[in-house]
Amino acid sequence: MKYLTQIKLLALDVDGVLTDGIIYYGLMGDSMKGFSAHDGMGISLARAGGLKTALITGRRSPMVEQRARDLHIDYVIQDAADKLAEMQKLCSAQGLTLKEVAYMGDDLNDVELISHVGFGAAPNDACEEAKRNAAFVSAYNGGHGALRELVEYILKGQDKWAHILRQYKSGRVDIKQ
Repeated sequence: MKYLTQIKLLALDVDGVLTDGIIYYGLMGDSMKGFSAHDGMGISLARAGGLKTALITGRRSPMVEQRARDLHIDYVIQDAADKLAEMQKLCSAQGLTLKEVAYMGDDLNDVELISHVGFGAAPNDACEEAKRNAAFVSAYNGGHGALRELVEYILKGQDKWAHILRQYKSGRVDIKQ
């Protein structure tokens, strides 16, 4: 797990990773997404462990913007037609390399980024190509704790988990779900 020590940024796809991939449409054309509180806790724990956080999605959604605000996510990139190019821009602007990024994605438009980051991951219900290119495949489906499991894996690999648990028990971790 030594390779996990280089990770400084946790980047995530939205639909199929933070959600179960289902988008609900109402009669008035409005849409809704459901987000897991377990995954929200995962983002809070990642931040407590010193990781920056980013969302990168091919869609644009006010629900994503709201969830990012609620969880204090550092960077939000929407309408990303080329996720690898967008991540390279973000890394360049932040003085990071792709090797310092962990990314979880679930579909064909995520495979290239999964393959180029320092630690690529996929939920259990991701497409085969995403899973095949990932170093980590969660036991959980997208929107149902896959992100939370990934965060714990990374933080344990960075030897930060015990410290975060102590902080949590003492009330010094700002937990959002």
